[in-house]
Amino acid sequence: MIDLPPSHPATRDFLDENFILETETARYLYTEFVRDLPIIDYHNHLSPAEVALDKRYDNMTEIWLQGDHYKWRAMRANGVPEALITGSTDPWRSFNAWAHTVPYTMRNPLYHWTHMELKKPFGIGDLLNEASARSIYDQCNEQLQSRWTARALLTEHKVQVICTTDEPADDLRYHQQLADEGTDLTMLPTFRPDALFPASGQAWRDRVAELASVSGLAITSLDTFLEAMQRRIDFFHETGCRAADHGLAQMPLAAARSSQLDTAFRQLLAGQTTVTPDQIDQLTGCILLELGRMYHQRGWVQQFHLGALRQVNTRLTKQIGINIGVDSINDLPQTARLARFLDTLDQSGQLTKTVLYNLNPADNETFATMIGNFQGESTPVVSTTVVSTTGASTTGRMQWGSAWWFLDQKDGMETQLNVLSNMGLLSRFIGMVTDSRSLLSFSRHDYFRRILCNIIGTDVEKGLLPRDLTWLGQMTANIAYHNVSTFFDWKH
Repeated sequence: MIDLPPSHPATRDFLDENFILETETARYLYTEFVRDLPIIDYHNHLSPAEVALDKRYDNMTEIWLQGDHYKWRAMRANGVPEALITGSTDPWRSFNAWAHTVPYTMRNPLYHWTHMELKKPFGIGDLLNEASARSIYDQCNEQLQSRWTARALLTEHKVQVICTTDEPADDLRYHQQLADEGTDLTMLPTFRPDALFPASGQAWRDRVAELASVSGLAITSLDTFLEAMQRRIDFFHETGCRAADHGLAQMPLAAARSSQLDTAFRQLLAGQTTVTPDQIDQLTGCILLELGRMYHQRGWVQQFHLGALRQVNTRLTKQIGINIGVDSINDLPQTARLARFLDTLDQSGQLTKTVLYNLNPADNETFATMIGNFQGESTPVVSTTVVSTTGASTTGRMQWGSAWWFLDQKDGMETQLNVLSNMGLLSRFIGMVTDSRSLLSFSRHDYFRRILCNIIGTDVEKGLLPRDLTWLGQMTANIAYHNVSTFFDWKH
C-alpha cells in the first residue's frame, strides 16, 4: 500500500461505513431510515432445496463461484483456463484463480460486490488478491462449517421473503416443507413457463409431455395445453405463488385463439416441420395472452424480462450448458409489440399488475414511459390501506423493474432511478432484486439502498429537493422495502 503525500490526502477509505454516501443528508437518510430495514427479494434464482434443507456449504468455491456467470465472464476475460472456472477441479485452485482475477476487476461492480460479500457476513475487510487468498479462503471455510448455513445467511441479511424461479412442472415440495415448518422466512414460488412456449424439436415436446404428466391431462391440442397450464397455476397458487415471470428476447405478436393456431400447435406436437417461425411467434403470443388472463383472475403479478441474446457461444454452450455467461444485450425493437400485448389485456379489463425489465439501456425511456400508459384500476385492488407509520400505500399496477443483469451496477442503477424520476413516480418504485443464484448476493440490496440515498441526499444539498427529511426518509424506506410489500400484497 502506497501512502499519498500530505499534499494529496486520501479523502475516503474504501468500503467504509459511508461507502457511496457522499453527503451528510445521504448518510442521514441511509442510517436513520433504510440501513436496518428487512429485505424482500421478489425475484431470484436461489435453490429452494438448499433453503428448505438449510444447506451447509463445503467451501467458498461452492457457495460463491459455482453458477456465478458474472464471475465466470471476468475470469475468462482475465485469461483463466475454463477448467478452473467451470471444470470439476480442486475448489482451492478455482478460488485462487478468482482471487487472482479480483484486482483486475476494479471499476467493474464485481470488485465492490466481492468485498461487500466478504465484509458481510464474514467480517473480512482485507482486499482479496493472490497474496490474501489462502487466508481468506480458510477463514470463510471455517465460518461456513461452524456458522453460515443457507438460512443463517438469510437471517443475517434480514431477508423476510424470497421468490424463487420455478418451472410449471416443479412439485414445489421444498416451498411446502419450509411453509410447514412455520419459520419467519417466507419462500414463495414464481411461475416461469418459458420452456413451454412453442418450439420445433423434441426438447419442447418432452416438456409438454412432462406438463401432461403432472397435470393429469392428455395434451392433444392448444385448448388442452392451456387447461394443463391452468391446473398448474392453480397448484402454484395453493402453494403461495403470487407472481409469474417470463424471459423473452422480445414480446411475441399478440394473437387471438384460432383454428389455424390450433392446427399449428397440433403439428408441432406431431413433430412436423411445416410450422413457420411466424406461426410459432403467434402461438407464443396467444398462449402468453391466455396466461395473462389467468394471472389476472388469480390476482398475480406478471413480470417480463426482455432483451437478452442468450447462449451466443455455441462451443461453450455445447461443452458446459446454458446460463454460463455467454449472453449479450440484444437490440430487438420492443415498443410496438409490448404496447399491443398490454393494450389487448387492458381493453378486456384483464391486465394484472405488471413489472417490466429491459436489458438494453437504449430501452430505458421506452419502458419508463410504457408503464405510464396502463396505470389505472382495471386490476382489482385487494388492499388500499395506507400504512401511516411508513407513508406507504397501494402502488400503481405497472412497474418498471430494477436495473437488470448487465445494468445492475452503480451507473445502471443511477440511470434507471433518474429516468424513472423524470418520467414516472420514483416514490412508488418497488426497489431492488438480486436476480441471483447465490445466498451471498444480498449485499446488493445494501448497494442499491446506498445509491438511492446518495441520489436523494445529493439533490437536497444542491437545493433541488426540500430538506423535508421526514418525508424523504419515508420515501426512501418505501422504495427500499414497503412499496414492494404493498404491491404484491402477500398477506391476501
